[in-house]
Amino acid sequence: MVVELISVGTELLLGNIVNTNAAYLAEKCAGLGLSCYYQTVVGDNSGRLAGTIRTALERSDLVILTGGLGPTQDDLTKETAAGVWNRQLAMDPHSLERIETYFRERGLEMTENNKKQALVPEGAIVVDNDNGTAPGIIMEKEGKRMILLPGPPNELKPMFENSIAPFLTGLENPDAPGIIFSKTVKICGMGESKVESQITDLEALANPTVAPYAKTGEVHLRVTARAEDEKEAKKLVKPVVKELKSRFGSAVYTTEEDVTLEKAVVDLLLANELTVSTIESCTGGMLAARLINIPGVSEVFKTGYITYSNKAKRKIAGVKKGTLDKFGAVSPQTAKEMARGTALLTKADVTFSITGIAGPDGGTAEKPVGLIYMGCYVCGTTHVKEFHFSGNRAKIRETAVSAALTMMRQCILEYYSQKTFGKKV
Repeated sequence: MVVELISVGTELLLGNIVNTNAAYLAEKCAGLGLSCYYQTVVGDNSGRLAGTIRTALERSDLVILTGGLGPTQDDLTKETAAGVWNRQLAMDPHSLERIETYFRERGLEMTENNKKQALVPEGAIVVDNDNGTAPGIIMEKEGKRMILLPGPPNELKPMFENSIAPFLTGLENPDAPGIIFSKTVKICGMGESKVESQITDLEALANPTVAPYAKTGEVHLRVTARAEDEKEAKKLVKPVVKELKSRFGSAVYTTEEDVTLEKAVVDLLLANELTVSTIESCTGGMLAARLINIPGVSEVFKTGYITYSNKAKRKIAGVKKGTLDKFGAVSPQTAKEMARGTALLTKADVTFSITGIAGPDGGTAEKPVGLIYMGCYVCGTTHVKEFHFSGNRAKIRETAVSAALTMMRQCILEYYSQKTFGKKV
């Protein structure tokens, strides 16, 4: 089945809002085994939107539209989609009651234009919105389908996962078995080209398929199988996932969909009852923020410092003045002293330091923009590593934090691989 994504909103065209919905839906649709060849962004204009919908329906089996389901006059998605198929809109009492309840429970006044959101194209399937007022809409005609979803991500994502994904999974496909099962192998510390060079034989498989997706500092390999039932689909996926784990070893940090790299690190700390502290310069607390995003991290995270100036590095982490004068703030020596000094100060089992030049200014021929040094202290042993990142300031900092999480995880694993007292890795 071929799916096409249409994102509606002039604010998207102007760049006022980043189109995260398209990225989310593209990944989810791929996981369901749907082929996506086109994505379009169109403004709040009925004529242009209608033309975009007609083009999409000519070349795709399923069209998913996001945005434009609100109560205002420029919210035209539902009206335009209904018009393309010559459907009339009618008030849906169920949706109207849910909207009225939404406002009443929050003590808000419901204006007359909010009733517009309860208008539904004739013959459509209504999808309840448990996080907002605009319901989702599923329309079908002669083997083609349109799905209309609200624009706010906190409404779109749960609606898709709870209602739309099961609907799509249950659709009959005359060309293939009806059950699709996917497993994602998440790899850190390796580039996409290196990963792909090691799976060319697996990418040639027809069922299951193996598809790589590059992330910042990571590569995800999605293994997807079709079968008559879920048990058979899982059976097809299992040996491929096992083979990928064998090929990439400890670089695989999870095969669970909801586990991020930072969660994998926090879980490793929790499993081994290790405490952690961070000390950052050019990343300005971004590493600490990634760790603190994970529920339960309070059991292991002690403190995080931002030592942007040399004075702060000396005062907080005890970096020697002689080290800074001789080697500079951006040096392996400083990174090592930052990590060890933070360990002495906080009594943490694991400490991590980052110091570097994020740019756009400040680089030299000897120390260019993108040069980062990181230090990781684990139970008395300190490792220091040099990195060279490219891109703008934001990209360098983001990439550095992903590399830091990978390095912290690797250092902990290496520490316990040399021990024999049975700690969990």
